[in-house]
Amino acid sequence: MQKILSEYTHENPALRGNLYRIFNHGKLSSTGKIMILPVDQGIEHGPDASFLSNPDGYDPLYHVKLAIDSGVSAYAAPLGMIEVAAANYPGVIPMILKLNSSNSLKSKDSEPYQAMIGHVEDAVKLGCVGIGITIYPGSNNCDDILEQVQHIFQSAKTMGLVCIIWCYPRGVSIKDDTAFDTICYAVHIGAITGAHIIKVKLPSANVTNTKFLDGYAKLGINLQNLSERVKHVKKCAFDGRRIVLFSGGAAKDTNSLLDEIKSISDGGGDGSIVGRNLFQRPRSEAIELVQQISMRYT
Repeated sequence: MQKILSEYTHENPALRGNLYRIFNHGKLSSTGKIMILPVDQGIEHGPDASFLSNPDGYDPLYHVKLAIDSGVSAYAAPLGMIEVAAANYPGVIPMILKLNSSNSLKSKDSEPYQAMIGHVEDAVKLGCVGIGITIYPGSNNCDDILEQVQHIFQSAKTMGLVCIIWCYPRGVSIKDDTAFDTICYAVHIGAITGAHIIKVKLPSANVTNTKFLDGYAKLGINLQNLSERVKHVKKCAFDGRRIVLFSGGAAKDTNSLLDEIKSISDGGGDGSIVGRNLFQRPRSEAIELVQQISMRYT
């Protein structure tokens, strides 16, 4: 834990204290690994697409209670859901306000973009430990979003908030959003923004720029080995100096998810952000799954 914090000595004590809170909460406390439960899928994909499989999820309190009782490191959600969570469970679990969101009702032909629906001041008022922002490297809108991010992060850091960036390569120029070299590029962009925690999808074995293949071979990277791909993604985040979390992705069977978690751990990843794979399961199964994931990280 001290090694992780030592990479952030340029930040103020309040911010490092909030980072410490995340790493010292829940089942992974003091392990140097974290697991965050995000619930922004209701706005991203719609309530029915997100909660029909487990109708308890229509209640915003269900998710924060699941986060608390399962023992994840932190709970992340958009403004309205954090308002409900903070009003009922202030200070019980580290909370992260997701500042921007998209929705699936937009035209599929439009370039990906996220609207700001929360503010840094909201995060402070609600007692959050951090804020989160999604960017889309590759989108024609990305430059504008990156400029917004700089202003927001500057304000958030001054107020002692941990800054988390979701990096999803999307747009007309992106041929494969989980290609190995594309994810490596995305995680580096996340580090460049000054984010303290960077979240990316797990990289596939595909490579869009074949010129890199010789270089990967010289580094001894076996592209068919997920843990080796994870290790290099971490290297692209300032040679491992930044915290990198990996997506749980779409709902999948337990064994497949746990195999991915084992590969993240073996590759030196700092943890996971797991949403649908938890809240779309029955509560008891979700709590048991957090326990199983924790065992893979410890």
